[in-house]
Amino acid sequence: MEHPTPGRDAPVPSAGRHRPAGVPIEPGIARIAVDLLGGDGAPAVVVDGALRACDADPDLHLLLVGPPEVAGGLVGALAPADRGRVTVRPVRAVVGMADAPTGAKRPDTTVRAAVAAVAEGSADAVVSAGASGATVTAAVLGLGRWPGVRRPALVATLPAEAGPVVLLDVGASVEARPGTLARHAALGAAYAATIHHVKRPRVGLLSIGTEPGKGDRVRRAADPFIAAQILPSEARYVGLVEGYEASLGGRADVIVADGFTGNVLLKGIEGTYTRCRPDRIETPPRAAALVGVGGVVIVCHGAATGADVASGIALAAHLHRRAAATEIATLLGVSDG
Repeated sequence: MEHPTPGRDAPVPSAGRHRPAGVPIEPGIARIAVDLLGGDGAPAVVVDGALRACDADPDLHLLLVGPPEVAGGLVGALAPADRGRVTVRPVRAVVGMADAPTGAKRPDTTVRAAVAAVAEGSADAVVSAGASGATVTAAVLGLGRWPGVRRPALVATLPAEAGPVVLLDVGASVEARPGTLARHAALGAAYAATIHHVKRPRVGLLSIGTEPGKGDRVRRAADPFIAAQILPSEARYVGLVEGYEASLGGRADVIVADGFTGNVLLKGIEGTYTRCRPDRIETPPRAAALVGVGGVVIVCHGAATGADVASGIALAAHLHRRAAATEIATLLGVSDG
């Protein structure tokens, strides 16, 4: 996902790094395919993030997808004992930001090769900081969609005062149809219950007011549609919510939006927290999980820093170790592939 925050981390020595922001690290091997050429600062920022992630997680194994000389430099920067945890898949073609998502249909690109590694069982998850549309397209083509999910959603976690708030969609698709928003409500409820252990998640639909009838035609049509459906995990639909609830979390644990609106809201909030982050709120990973496809796919910001990429890799490992895709699909009554 493209992101306006200025400045990027330069590669730094591996000593003294800390756990990636907002992501628990559990035991268990996790094999993560990393798109070395995805993102504005690639490959340097991606290399830095991969080094940070390896340093923080001794059970992490990386499949580096990209130019061999770039991957070789990363391997050479690791301690000798850690080099066996990294393998390389040489690929040189990249999908540029202006080429997505049609460019992702090419099978010889780094993002397609990284997704293919998951599909063939060589990796457990894929992480890319490339164009969101390209990563989503590659994931749909390579891993398939869950039954009943026409539009997979990118799910982000926001650090609200009352606890984490799940926001979706944050950029997988700008399409806003009532049925799509209703499906996002179910995806978000299952994600909140699985990843954040929220009991009976409260689900709200983002609009310009909380009174019934507020919003545009799509929101007005989606409101009763969501209210009429049975949500997983005994989730409760609380109706329309406004944007400030994403920072407060007092009324909704899950906020449903179309990909355009959700992406704008996400970046606005992240920009605020980047500059004046309250110490009492733990920063979540600056990455989003693609829910609704047959595998674990993490999208980092296009302007991700090394720390952001590391948190995306850590999130991918966490979701794999939690068997999150299978658990979410089970809650939805579908198969994860």
